[in-house]
Amino acid sequence: MTTNDIPAGGPAGLEDPRLVPGERGPDLILSRSFAVGVDEVWATLTDPARTTVWFGPWEGEGASGATIRVQMSFEDGDPWVPVRIDACDRPTRLAVSMLEDQGDWRLAVVLAETALSTRLSLIHHLTGVDGLGEIGPGWESYLDLFEAALLGGPGADRPVPSFSDYYPARAAVFTALAESYVSAPPEP
Repeated sequence: MTTNDIPAGGPAGLEDPRLVPGERGPDLILSRSFAVGVDEVWATLTDPARTTVWFGPWEGEGASGATIRVQMSFEDGDPWVPVRIDACDRPTRLAVSMLEDQGDWRLAVVLAETALSTRLSLIHHLTGVDGLGEIGPGWESYLDLFEAALLGGPGADRPVPSFSDYYPARAAVFTALAESYVSAPPEP
């Protein structure tokens, strides 16, 4: 995949990213829908054999309140990071805090099933908009990796994306979103 393969509006199936007021700052929301049931999406999100394909392997007890170790297989150096499971409401909501030296990243994934599809919303609870031009494209690449894993594994019907497919090509979209949020924040 190259940046020329990513539509100007974003990767296929991905709704426009949004910034909305959150508890500690803006929440970045990236959503897309899949023509599969919620249980299949949940399994791809949480099963360690499946997360290896799109995010990385994890080890530990996968339960609310527990801290697991996750290997970030698509990051430089494949680091292992502690991840606290803040909430695990199978099969509709997973909330975690990635505990990093630079600060915690609070994330949630919310699933909603309709008769024909499951909508996944990735919510990154930010404390500000600094770095959004790099953070947003990163999440887009992870969502495409997730989609490839969900729909048959990497390379099933398209090449596996890498971060370089999204950054810097998509940075301007998220930088503009951040600037718009700062200049005229939406009402809570």
